Formats: sequence, C-alpha cells, structure tokens
Amino acid sequence: MATVELTLKSLDSDVHPDWCPGCGDFGVLKSIKEAIVELGIPAHKVLIVSGIGCSSNLPGFIRAYGVHSLHGRAIPVATGAALANHDLHVIAVGGDGDGYGIGIAHFIHAMRRNLNLTYIVMDNEVYGLTTGQTSPTTTEGMKTKSTPRGNVEKPIQPLALALASGATYVARGFSAEQKHLTKLTAAAIAHRGFSLIDVFSPCVTFNKLNTYPFFKERVYKLEDQPGYDPADLMGAMEKAMEFNSRIPIGLLYRTEKPTYEDTEPVLRDGPLVDQKLGLDRRTFDELLAETM
Repeated sequence: MATVELTLKSLDSDVHPDWCPGCGDFGVLKSIKEAIVELGIPAHKVLIVSGIGCSSNLPGFIRAYGVHSLHGRAIPVATGAALANHDLHVIAVGGDGDGYGIGIAHFIHAMRRNLNLTYIVMDNEVYGLTTGQTSPTTTEGMKTKSTPRGNVEKPIQPLALALASGATYVARGFSAEQKHLTKLTAAAIAHRGFSLIDVFSPCVTFNKLNTYPFFKERVYKLEDQPGYDPADLMGAMEKAMEFNSRIPIGLLYRTEKPTYEDTEPVLRDGPLVDQKLGLDRRTFDELLAETM
C-alpha cells in the first residue's frame, strides 16, 4: 500500500487558515505541524480536538483527524477519544475564553486525573471571535467592549492552576518564538500524562495592550536561567505567578506519574476499541435503535 511521506507540506489542509493577518495562531499551527514531523507521527495517528473560538478553527487547517466540538468542551471530547484508542496522539486546542472560562472545570479535572492528553491554549487575553470582550486572562484595568471603564477582575493564572491541579508537564510559549514553541510542543506530545502549553498568541485586531512588542520586551526563556530546575514544583509555582516587567516562557515543570489510563481497572484489558462489546448482535441492534 502506498504511503505519503510525512512532511510539513503533507500536513497542509485543503482549507486555508482564515485568521486575521498577523494573528499569533499561525505560529501555533506551524509549531504543531513541525512537532508532528519531528516526532515522526503518521497523520492518521493524530487527533486534534477543539472547542469554539478563532483558535478552535485549527483542526480544519491541518491534515489529520479533527473534531470541532462545543464551546468549552474540547477536553471531555479529547478525553473520550484518548481513553477509547491509545494509539492516537490526542491534542486539544483552543483559546483562553474557551479553556479557562466555560471549560475550566473540565481543565481542572483532566489535570488531577493526569489524563494522557496534550492541551495547547492560544491565550490572547481577550475574546477574539466575539469581537473583543474581557476573557478570564484579561489584564486588570484593560478597556474592552464589555469593560469600557476598565476590567475590574483579576486575571486567573493558568500555569499556577495547572501546577496546583496535578498537570505533569506545564509550559508557556510565545507564538513569535516559533522554533522555541515547536520544541515545547514536541516534548508535550511525547510526554506521558497531562501536558499544558499556554501560548501567548496576540490578537492583532482586538487586543492593543498585549501585543507582540509588549511580550518581546518582557519574555525570557527559563532554559537560559542558570540553576532553574523544572522538577522543582515550588520553584515552578513561583515562576507561574511572574507576570510583570519580566515574564518566563519555556518548560516550568515536568514530572512522571501514573496516568489515568495506567490505573483505571476498565482499561487493564487494553483500550476500549480493542475490547469485546459483551453484547450479542440482537441486543446491540435494539440498543442502537433506541438512540437513533
């Protein structure tokens, strides 16, 4: 049987990205493609799941399996796929509103279970698809369509939340540091356990505060800091809370722990797709008829 050589070109979709020119999500898309090629993962073994939002259109822009699910529901859909088929490399993607707003409960519980998933959040500190309202990570005092006098809410700290909830790979990237982001993405996909990459992905249309120049003046790479240890949980927590004149990017924390898939008794006989259904054909047809 003929096979397609795995290249960046082979991962191009027939559907071209429709993001605004300059959107940070272009860099994230390229990083995912480069990571897949670097790891040598065949496209038919990749599933990308998203919710709703500008960034959640990403599954349509890459030639792999994809699910464009409901707002805030990327994680539970990705969870079902990952538990059913362990041969899939499941990557959930979305924005800060989708993941840290309506989807935050799924986010927390997936991390405490240490599900074997990769979650990439394109964090632009605003609701981009609905034209610029305050999101859970919007800077305090920022004026938006929904906060014309300035945002009075303190933004959540997603990396600190991830560390406290049990994620075993926690990193932050910047879409303008695309090669750096590719390394983080490849390592996250290769990691066994829940991996989070929060990516500064500037919205060039609706966020005029958290711009490319804003981040370029502030970000620094953790791997360039002498003595930084990504195995140190409390050290990682300190870096997770740093968001001022200096903002760290890179791998904050990584550890190895049993995954949910390793400990769930139902999966001792293998992934669900490989297990017998335990029903005769007649019963199966009757059950299926009830749901149709």
